[in-house]
Amino acid sequence: MIKGIHHAAIRCHGNEKFREAVRFYTEVLGLRIIRSWGGAERMACMVGTDEDVIVELFDNGTSEIGHDRLQHIALKTDDVDGCIDAVRKAGYEIITEPADVVIPSEPPLPIRMGFCYGPCGEEIEFFQEK
Repeated sequence: MIKGIHHAAIRCHGNEKFREAVRFYTEVLGLRIIRSWGGAERMACMVGTDEDVIVELFDNGTSEIGHDRLQHIALKTDDVDGCIDAVRKAGYEIITEPADVVIPSEPPLPIRMGFCYGPCGEEIEFFQEK
């Protein structure tokens, strides 16, 4: 029945945070606007890649996102260091510097990862399987 995750949704606290989030995901991370809807009072859009990664942004959050509501969203990449550098240059907080880790699963999964905070307080993991 389930074929995968279609998108992650983020409620931004107002129009200004929404616009900042759109800039972050498009200009800093290189996603593109797939579709948008609403007007001046209520805006929303989906940004993504050609590989079916979609993040949905809304401007109707009633407060800043609580870090206990969402663990993180993980974005697949082949350049964790480049993503972290772009985020840092754009002035966003880095939570975890890029690092090589082996997830102790069976079989073990070697990865490179790094974390940052997005404009609406969301935790973003840049995830690269090795």
